[in-house]
Amino acid sequence: MAGTTLRDVAKLANVSIRTVSNVVNGYAPVSDELRARVQVALDELDYRPNLIARNLKQGRTGMIAFVVPELDVPYFAELAREVIKAARAHGYVVMIDQTDGDGDRERELLGRDSRATMFDGLLLSPLSVTAEELRARGNRVPIVLLGEHIFNGSLPHVAIDNVAAARDATAHLLDLGRRRVAAIGDQPYATGETAQLRTAGYRQAHARAGLPVDDELIVPTSHFHRRLGAEAMERLLALPEPPDAVFCYNDLLALGAIRALTRAGRRVPDDVAVVGLDDIEEGQYSTPSLTTIAPDKAEIARRAVDTLLETIRGELGPAPEIVIPHRLIVRESTAGQR
Repeated sequence: MAGTTLRDVAKLANVSIRTVSNVVNGYAPVSDELRARVQVALDELDYRPNLIARNLKQGRTGMIAFVVPELDVPYFAELAREVIKAARAHGYVVMIDQTDGDGDRERELLGRDSRATMFDGLLLSPLSVTAEELRARGNRVPIVLLGEHIFNGSLPHVAIDNVAAARDATAHLLDLGRRRVAAIGDQPYATGETAQLRTAGYRQAHARAGLPVDDELIVPTSHFHRRLGAEAMERLLALPEPPDAVFCYNDLLALGAIRALTRAGRRVPDDVAVVGLDDIEEGQYSTPSLTTIAPDKAEIARRAVDTLLETIRGELGPAPEIVIPHRLIVRESTAGQR
């Protein structure tokens, strides 16, 4: 109801204004009996908190920022949707920006003081900053890190287990009887930790199967883009012994690889089976549909937002390393049409 105040709710519930405030804002423990009584009054009066006034009183903006390397990468677009949904449940608005993977831009965001920003906290998926730079940043804007960059406990971090995810993808191909399994997407340089973890999982799957790795089948790419996946697949097809399967380090690389295979007259999965990683929507509708490792994007967003808000409120202890589950989704690129 417009104009309803905490005083109105307190009067109807026969409790103090402070008790109503504690229930609305979650400031202090309130008994179940009192909480239920206040909630009935809130519902009856259709009370809506004044979020602007609350944020001003608390010295907050009511906004958080979500910053990723590339907004046109479908995984980040899909994750952004989940972040917005999770933040909205807490009454927060999300600002979205991209860094293009530029180290200077990432460092500029990390160096900001909370009093000099338009947002209360930052969800950041970085590519270039180092763990040492994170540890040296001092008391700045609250941050939760996303993605598979290795940070060693510098800040709260939410990610999947990349080694396990890559191992599961590769093991699926080996379990199908494929014996020349290629890998597209390695990045053997300082800021390529995500790719390196996936290469480690690829190697582990071979080791567990008692099979050697042919390093000629590991093709690096500078980015996880469709075009580079296609070019890497063409390089693999030119080998004297081409692969009979390929694990691509994300779905865009896999879609590019499938395009190259189709152009070369190779059948997927009969001649070459393909697995990606990310479970973007495009993979469900490709021809053939794409087998992939699916991270739980909704859970990544929910845990990241919850952790960031705990940090903003000063309630978070030591920086947690939060590992989100993943699962293998088998589709036509390895199973054929069913």
